[in-house]
Amino acid sequence: MTLVSELGREWEEAGRAGLRRVLRRLDRVDGVHLKTADDGDLLNFASNDYLGLASHPRVKEAAITATATYGAGSTASRLISGSMAPHHELENALAVFKKAEAALTFSSGYATALGVLPALVGRGDFVVLDRLSHASLVDGARLSGATLRVFRHNDVEDLERIMRWVSPRRASMNRKGESHHSRVLVVTESVFSMDGDTAPLGELVRLKDAHDAWLMVDEAHATGVLGPGRRGWIEALGLTGRVEVPMGTLGKALGAAGGYVVGPAILRDHLIHRGRSFVFSTAPPPAAAAAARAALGVIESAEGAERCEALWQRIQQLHQGMQSLGWPLPQPESPILPLMVGAESKAVEVADTLRASGILIPAIRFPTVPRGKARLRITVSASHGRDDVDRLLTVLADAIRRLGLRPD
Repeated sequence: MTLVSELGREWEEAGRAGLRRVLRRLDRVDGVHLKTADDGDLLNFASNDYLGLASHPRVKEAAITATATYGAGSTASRLISGSMAPHHELENALAVFKKAEAALTFSSGYATALGVLPALVGRGDFVVLDRLSHASLVDGARLSGATLRVFRHNDVEDLERIMRWVSPRRASMNRKGESHHSRVLVVTESVFSMDGDTAPLGELVRLKDAHDAWLMVDEAHATGVLGPGRRGWIEALGLTGRVEVPMGTLGKALGAAGGYVVGPAILRDHLIHRGRSFVFSTAPPPAAAAAARAALGVIESAEGAERCEALWQRIQQLHQGMQSLGWPLPQPESPILPLMVGAESKAVEVADTLRASGILIPAIRFPTVPRGKARLRITVSASHGRDDVDRLLTVLADAIRRLGLRPD
């Protein structure tokens, strides 16, 4: 069978199952307002730009200045000749912001997970992962070669059961006949990207301490929007310094691009030597690093506090409006509100209906979420106005009525 015929068959199957994906070109992006060739003007409720910093004048100007000074690209990996001043300045600022000794940045959040996990654990070690952790964390765990165990989502009792199973299996002999005590790394997100709920980090810290394990927490969707200093869910729970491997991204609330890890200086040194996605990748563009550094400055300022407050006002407005439409939702813990639909084909139909009315909320389907758990993942930004949320609620109400939609 030829490549074209085999892939064509799979493409047709994806279409019948409501799982076909396409790229939609955006011709202009102005905060939460988009212009496309196919659908015209759209109001965006799908972005992770929670504080609206991707369009902030200071952030854009920092990127322009860095490009003029250092060029469009870094031209090499950071261990060769690509470790430019904006990268170092960003890492210093991240370490201060996260109250850590040091930080290291990667080209993306995905590359961060793929570099960090195999650098910390390997064959003979254990990774214990929350079932709903991001695909990058799952892939990093698999790539490490460590024994992988998965606990039910946010289920501390199930995690404890697995940790009790792991404990007697940690002592072993290596090939040289020397005693080896396996490492155990517990991995979770702080805010889960598809459901918007938060991890019980206090209980996870207690358990990993009791079982002499390490904890890795992805703060991708919490940094910038949670905690008194907007440093994330770890800070919000008073656990700064209690998590061995905090990581996150620079492409969500910071509005730029890249990923990072913070922690003790020895962790940074270790990853510079052992993190393959860091060692063997061209460094991120200096513009992206400079933009992220400027975004940190905004987040730490009074303006950052105001933007965060505006964000939560819009979140509460949307939550209350959804409840008034008869769609029960738990109290929001993040800017992510999942509108659970169930069937993949129905989720696509709802998304198409909204897009025809000028609202962009793509359907989230398998394999991003389990089969039969398709949803519209609504995300709110500080750039949304009250009128924007009112418009979304009006369009949703019409779609729910016309499609006979019911809560899944």
